[in-house]
Amino acid sequence: MRPRLLLAALIAAACVLPFVLPNYMVFQMTMVLAYALALLGLNLLVGFNGQISLGHGAFFALGAYTAAMLMEHAGWPYWATIPAAALAGGIVGYLFGLPALKLDGVYLAMATFALGVVTPQLLKYKGLEVWTGGSQGLVLLKPDAPFGLPLNPDQWLYFFCLGVAIALFVVAHNLLRGAMGLNLVAVRDHPIAAEAMGVNNARIKSVTFGISALYTSVGGALSAIVVQFVAPDSFNVFLSITLLVGAVVGGLSSLSGALFGAVFIQFVPRFAEQVSKAAPWAVYGVILLVLMLLWPAGVAGGIARLRTWFFSRRQT
Repeated sequence: MRPRLLLAALIAAACVLPFVLPNYMVFQMTMVLAYALALLGLNLLVGFNGQISLGHGAFFALGAYTAAMLMEHAGWPYWATIPAAALAGGIVGYLFGLPALKLDGVYLAMATFALGVVTPQLLKYKGLEVWTGGSQGLVLLKPDAPFGLPLNPDQWLYFFCLGVAIALFVVAHNLLRGAMGLNLVAVRDHPIAAEAMGVNNARIKSVTFGISALYTSVGGALSAIVVQFVAPDSFNVFLSITLLVGAVVGGLSSLSGALFGAVFIQFVPRFAEQVSKAAPWAVYGVILLVLMLLWPAGVAGGIARLRTWFFSRRQT
């Protein structure tokens, strides 16, 4: 019961935040939610299934541009673009996962890295410029709160993203508790034994890639709606590396790790720039190194170890 009470308290605190923080901080916390979904998708793939991706920024871009183009060219309401982005990400991720089944380890990482490198150039392609806006990108309008709710646009988007994030985290939690979750881990840890027990390794890997891309695409769609702008240079290969760093720092094989990693992505680079405007990436690197030395299993793993140590001390 305690974990449920803690979760309820955290959700209640999250609902209070937009009323006590300035609008810019509300915007930042909304981006944390978008990044958390992207990292959750990457975590399912890397942490729970053992497939390495250096190109998930491409799926983040896919979700962002799906939402942006539907809103700009088709006049879709922002909320209707979320399932469309999820469908697009799931299909493309599954199809990409099929040929990637022949690759493993660093070879799969290189294939996904190539995907991340190609994506910005593809978005700038003149043949697609009428849809993507080319190098200039697309500018979107920030939606107002519906039904006359007494919320400004930043507050409403925060609650909208919070609702989507909670729903998808619950889905991931239930997925990992079921047979699919057991198969994911079995394929990661003992692929030969899993296949001998009747697990279709190829199907599990390709489906996991699709689910992972689905989550990351939804995160990208939310980010486009919140930022109100998409452009190819926002989705370069550095974004893919940043997402992987966030997943590792937050803690692989942990749902909460996606949230911790998103906080790291959103706030640590800005903190590093405040510490040293001359060498912000040096500060960023030092923080990253210290975190990995102190908590090699990520923030979620470190907190779990502290909790175990605390309860063991209380029992003694």
